[in-house]
Amino acid sequence: MNQLIAWADDSSLRLLLAAGIAVLLALVLHVVGVALLRRITRTMPLGSAIMAECVAPTRFVLPLIALQAVWQVAPHDFPLIASVQHANVVLLLVSLIWLGLRMVRGATSGLMAAHPLNGEDHLNARRVHTQAKVLANTLVFGILVTGLAAILMTFPGARQFGASLLASAGVVGLVVGIAARPVLGNLLAGLQIALGQPLRIDDVLIVQGEWGRVEEITGTYVVLKVWDQRRLVIPLQWFIENPFQNWSRRNPELIGTVFLWVDYGMQMEPLRVEAKRICEGSPAWDRRHCKLDVTDTAAHGVQIRLEVTSFDADLLWRLRCDVREGLVDFMQREYPQYLPRMRAEIGPGPLPNGR
Repeated sequence: MNQLIAWADDSSLRLLLAAGIAVLLALVLHVVGVALLRRITRTMPLGSAIMAECVAPTRFVLPLIALQAVWQVAPHDFPLIASVQHANVVLLLVSLIWLGLRMVRGATSGLMAAHPLNGEDHLNARRVHTQAKVLANTLVFGILVTGLAAILMTFPGARQFGASLLASAGVVGLVVGIAARPVLGNLLAGLQIALGQPLRIDDVLIVQGEWGRVEEITGTYVVLKVWDQRRLVIPLQWFIENPFQNWSRRNPELIGTVFLWVDYGMQMEPLRVEAKRICEGSPAWDRRHCKLDVTDTAAHGVQIRLEVTSFDADLLWRLRCDVREGLVDFMQREYPQYLPRMRAEIGPGPLPNGR
C-alpha cells in the first residue's frame, strides 16, 4: 500500500513525466539525425549502407539511453527503481549488440557493393570481398561474446561467469583452449586469410586434385565450387597447414598445354601455321603466346606440345579443347597418312636350328 501511495505522489509523477519527455526528445533527435545523416551520406555508398542498417536499432538505443539518464537521477528509495534500472541496462545492451551487428552488416554490404566482382578491377574486388566477409564474421563473433558477457555481468549471480566469459575471449585457459582448438584455430586462420590473402573470393584453386572456384568464405570453412557443380567444404585451418594451388593469386592469366602424337614423317611448320590460325580465330586466346615444339620421341611417333595462353582458367580450358580438336581435324583432312600408327614387319620367322 505504501508503494502504491509513493507511485501516486508528485515526485513519482514528475519522474514519469521526465521519462516520457526524455523518450520523446530521443525520438525527435533520432528522426532529425536520420534525415541529416541521410543527406550527408547521400553521395557516400559505404556511409549510406551503414546508415540504412542502423536506422532501426538506433530507434531503440537513443530512448533507452535517455531513460537510463532519467533513472540515474531518480531517488534511491523510489519503488522498484533498482529493477527498472537493471532492466533498462539489459535492454540497452541488447540494443547495442543489435546496433553493432547491423553496423558490421552495413559496412560489409557497402564495401562489396562499391567493389562489384563483375567490375573492371576484378582482382581488387575479390580482395575486398574476401577481407570484408572474413573480418565481418570475426567481428560478429567478438560482438556476440562481449555483449553476452556484459549482460551476464549485470546479474549478481552470474557476474563471475560473465567476467570469466569476457576474459576467455582474450586469454583462453588450457582446458578451454584444448576443447575449442578447432573453432579457435579456424578463427585465427580466418584472420590470417583476411590479412595475408592466400586465397580470395572467386579464386581458382586446385585442392586435393579438385579444380574449382572459391564460392564462399565463412568464419570456419571455405566452399569450393567444383567444375561439375559439386561443392567442396574445407575448414579454414586446412589452408594454413597444407599446400594448395591458386591459379589466380596475382592475375587470372594462365598458360595451358596441348599434347599430340604424330608420325615421324609429319612436318612441323604446317602444324605451327594451323595452330596459330586456330588461336587467332578463338575469342578465348589473349594473343600472348602460341608456340609449338617437339617434346618427345618414341617408337610409334613424335610428341608435340602446343603452349597457349588465355585470360582465365575457364577460357583456357575452352581454348585447349578447340586447339586439340582443330589440329586433329587438320591432320585428318590434310595429312591423314601422318597420324600415329603402329608399325610391324611381316615376314618369315627364323628357321629351326638357326637355318
